[in-house]
Amino acid sequence: MARLSRRKFIQVGLAAGTFLSTTNCGANKVSETANLSTTPNRGPTLLTNKFKDVTLRFIGTGAAQINDIKEQAEKDLGFKIQLRALSTEETVQIAITQPKQYDMFDGEYFGLPLVFPSGSLQPIDVKRVKEFNKLVPIFTTGELYPGAPVNSSQGSAPRKVMFVKGQNSTEFADGPTDWATLIPFQYNADTLGYRPDLIGGKIESWADLFNTKYKGKTALLDIPSIGIMDAAMAVEAMGLMTFGDKGNMTREELDKVTQILIEQKKERQFRAFWKSFDESVNLMSAGEVVLQSMWSPAVTAVKARGVPCVYGPLKEGYRGWGGGIGLSKNLSGLELDAAYAYLDWMLEGWLGAFLGRQGYYSAIPENAKKYMKPEEWDFWYEGKPAATDIIDPFGKKIESQGAVRDGGSFKERMGNVVCWNSVMKEQIYLLQKWIEFVVA
Repeated sequence: MARLSRRKFIQVGLAAGTFLSTTNCGANKVSETANLSTTPNRGPTLLTNKFKDVTLRFIGTGAAQINDIKEQAEKDLGFKIQLRALSTEETVQIAITQPKQYDMFDGEYFGLPLVFPSGSLQPIDVKRVKEFNKLVPIFTTGELYPGAPVNSSQGSAPRKVMFVKGQNSTEFADGPTDWATLIPFQYNADTLGYRPDLIGGKIESWADLFNTKYKGKTALLDIPSIGIMDAAMAVEAMGLMTFGDKGNMTREELDKVTQILIEQKKERQFRAFWKSFDESVNLMSAGEVVLQSMWSPAVTAVKARGVPCVYGPLKEGYRGWGGGIGLSKNLSGLELDAAYAYLDWMLEGWLGAFLGRQGYYSAIPENAKKYMKPEEWDFWYEGKPAATDIIDPFGKKIESQGAVRDGGSFKERMGNVVCWNSVMKEQIYLLQKWIEFVVA
C-alpha cells in the first residue's frame, strides 16, 4: 500500500476497501438481565482511588463497545470509560486521522498494516502487561499445536503484525519483541451458515455456495475484503483455481475469480448480497436463503428466534479474524497507567467469559474459564454436549441441553483456520473488480 497517496489511501483504501467487523452488529447493546458471570472471590483489579479522575475514550466496533463491559470495567478499575461504537472502516479512519480524539483503539489485526505505520498508536510495552506470556500462541509465535493449518495460514495472520521492532518503531517485526501493536482479547473462526431444516442434510464444503442444488437460495457478503475471500474459498474447493495467498491475491487471480463470480450471478445462483448483520439474520430466519456467508453472532441471533441454523465445520477449513486493544500515541502519565490497568483487566478473565458466551474466544482461555460454569466451558471450548441449556450473556437461550457446538472444540476450530481477514496489496484493484461483479 506504500505507493498510494495518503489522501487516496484513506478515502479509497479505507472507506470502501475495508470491511465491517464480525461484531459490528452488537454496538451499544445493553443487557436486560443480571450479569451472568460466575465471579471468583475478588475485589477490584487495583485500588480505585488512584484513577478516580481519569476517563478513557474508546473507539471500536461493537464487541467491546457494550454497556455491560463498560460498567464492569468501571466498577473494577475505578475510572470512567466513554464508548464510541463505529464500523471497522470508521474506526480505522479515525485511528489514523484523529489520534487526539481517542485513547484506546479497539481494532482488528487485519487493519494494522494501515493504522500502525501512520504513527497514531504507540507500541505497547509487553513487560507492563502482567499476563502477556499466557496469550494463546496464535498471536505471538503463530504455532497453536504441531501440524495445525493455522500455523501457516494465509492472509493477515495476527503473528505477522503483532510486534514492532522497538519502542519508537512503526515497522513490524518478524518475530516476538518487547513491543506489541495490540493486546488481543477476542477472535474466532468464520465459515458458512445454513438452514439444516430447509437443506435436508449437512453442508460440508465451501463449494456448496455455488452448488446448483441451492440455486437462487444462497447469499454472499457484499463487503469486498470478506466477500472475495469467501468466494475464493468456494472456487478453490470446486477445483476451478488455486491461490498463492487468498488474503493477498494477484491481479490475475482477482480477474479470474471475478469472472467466475459474474458467471455465477448470471446463472442466478445468488438470492442476495448482504452488508449488515441484520440483513443476514433476516434472510436466514425468513428462509429466503438456505446457505450464505455468515458471522457467528448472526447464527446465534437466528437460533435465538427459534429457527435452526448451523455454522458449518467445512472440510477446507475456516477464515479467521482477531481483534485487540491499542493505545493512542497521545496517552501519557496517569492516563497511560490507567490504560495498562485496563489491558490487565481485559485479560484477567471476566471479559473473556462474557464474550465466550457469544461464541468468541479469549486471548487467555484459562483465565476466562475461572468465570465460566463448567458446563459453559465444556460446551464452548471443549466441544462437549451441553450439560444444561446454553444461555448467552444477555439472558437468551441459544442452545438446548445435549447440543454440541458447531465445529467442536477450540483446538478443532481455531486449529483449522486456513486464511485470515486481510487488506491486500491490490486493494484498489480488488474494489474495482468487486464493483464490476456487483453491477454485472
